[in-house]
Amino acid sequence: MSTFGPSKFGTGMKPVDRPVRGSGHAVQELAGKRPKPQLKKVMPEIWKLVRPRRFLLGGSFLLMIINRASGLVLPASTRYLIDNVMGKHQLHLLPIIVGVVMVATLVQGVTSYTLTQLLSKEGQRLIAELRMKVQAHVGRLPVAYYDENRTGTLVARIMTDVEGVRNLIGTGVIDFFGGVLTAVFAFIYLVKLSVQMTMVTFVILVIFGLILQRAFKTIRPIFRERSKINAEVTGRLTESLGGVRVVKGYHAEDSEARVFSTGVERLLNNVISSLTAQSLMSLASTAVLGIVGALIMFLGAHQVVAGHLTTGGYVTYVMFLAFMIAPIAQLVSIGTQLTEAVAGLDRTTDILSELEEDASPERVNALGTLQGEVAFRDVSFAYEPGKPVLHGISFDAHPGSVTALVGSSGSGKSTIISLVCAFHTASSGQVLVDGTDLATVRLSSYRQQLGVVLQETFLFDGTIRENILFSRPGATEQQFLDACRIARVDEFAERFPEGYDTVVGERGVKLSGGQRQRLSIARAILADPRILILDEATSSLDSESEAMIQAGLHYLMQGRTTFVIAHRLSTIRRADQILVVEQGEIVERGTHESLYAAQGRYRDLYDRQHGLETNLFLAPGEGDKVEDAVKA
Repeated sequence: MSTFGPSKFGTGMKPVDRPVRGSGHAVQELAGKRPKPQLKKVMPEIWKLVRPRRFLLGGSFLLMIINRASGLVLPASTRYLIDNVMGKHQLHLLPIIVGVVMVATLVQGVTSYTLTQLLSKEGQRLIAELRMKVQAHVGRLPVAYYDENRTGTLVARIMTDVEGVRNLIGTGVIDFFGGVLTAVFAFIYLVKLSVQMTMVTFVILVIFGLILQRAFKTIRPIFRERSKINAEVTGRLTESLGGVRVVKGYHAEDSEARVFSTGVERLLNNVISSLTAQSLMSLASTAVLGIVGALIMFLGAHQVVAGHLTTGGYVTYVMFLAFMIAPIAQLVSIGTQLTEAVAGLDRTTDILSELEEDASPERVNALGTLQGEVAFRDVSFAYEPGKPVLHGISFDAHPGSVTALVGSSGSGKSTIISLVCAFHTASSGQVLVDGTDLATVRLSSYRQQLGVVLQETFLFDGTIRENILFSRPGATEQQFLDACRIARVDEFAERFPEGYDTVVGERGVKLSGGQRQRLSIARAILADPRILILDEATSSLDSESEAMIQAGLHYLMQGRTTFVIAHRLSTIRRADQILVVEQGEIVERGTHESLYAAQGRYRDLYDRQHGLETNLFLAPGEGDKVEDAVKA
């Protein structure tokens, strides 16, 4: 919540007064001019999809030609049936005509079945392939990209935006070109029957085609916008469901319902806009059919009466005309599908064009086995240009040492850790690992030797075993059990009926905070890292559990470069160096004894926290706010 009511034990903000979050920017963005997908940008991506399947598509086009040609046998035979068999009583031609029509119909049915089987299945394979490609690419993007995009939005773009692409390879594109080919075949035959009527029809259809082209240019941005809105709504819904305990804790169900309703209404308005455009195109196609039908009826009757065209020829002409106009009318539906596919592919291309972490030309160095020498050299960093978070940070962390970072919230401790993990790159200065600038290192070779226990423990919806083995899937059973023993996971896991195969639930909701943190620590232990990051690793543990895990962590830290962030200062007194960070700068550094004796900022933090820990009504770590509390 960005606004809070007075603290009166429940008399704060009413549900109806809660601000609608996450929609202002999107509404402003959508209120402006709709962005149009760039076809020139999408075409190379389409070619990448088509190229491996060019032989399949080539064979499909041959089948399509056979299919469409055989479909024209029936209308073509009508002329001979009426003029020769019925008009001239040439009954000996009837078995031949019927036989040819039956064979053509059989060929048409077999080729239609084959085309559907080949292209529909290949279209689904394409969707699966593209989803895997986009997911793999998104997984290799820098953390900064995730900071700027909602998780639910990315899920929607991976799962939904690629759906329409099947029409580029599947039956959609074949129907499109098949309709065009049928129209061409029919046009050639119609010219042979009557040039006058065909030219009149052709002029009307050209005008209709120009109208369609204009309509598709209008509707294409609507489909792109729909994908965007759908991703935003899905993203917000994912957040709401994931934070259901916070929502219910603040009785915000009505607020979330309104936010979702606003998004759904935006999606509904977009769909209505596209349906209106499609309806207008359908109306135009129906009008064209009526106008052309009336003109052919008028001109055809005059030509039959004048003797320029036989009755059978007129019936054949009308049937062929239907075969020419019907595919063009179907282009409204097929063109909409292809437009939606191009719009989705355009958004997918946007993601695929994002630079992967290791794709930077500077990242050319692959690290071998690390010694663990970490050095910051005059490092500055800003998440946003012009708003620096770190200023001239310099320090050394040697192998086997423990470096502790302390300071008030927002001072920059987690940002320093983020640079050590290479989640972000320094704006200026250097972060060196074994003498190599981390900005030039291929991160795949670096992070294999990195163990991280973050402040916000994240567990997957799987078993205890699966979550711990996540860091090292090939570990032996003994290595797994040793990690569980050191992190004290065995103490609670072996009490469950299913033991280590107990499912922890989404984000580990079936475990306590302390149990989740123990699993996270066991995961880091099993990784056997050269550089270990502990960001409030024991913050959710009781004193007894923390004491036991500290012993295991002390064993783990031996021979490794360890970085620790801890608000509970009593846990870092044995650190080799303590860096006191305030407002993005290191204001003090040294051991616990030297900093305590200096009576500076560290001594102030330590004494304040030590005093608060004797107050049963306040939890450890709240010392930074004591002055504010007194003033209030």
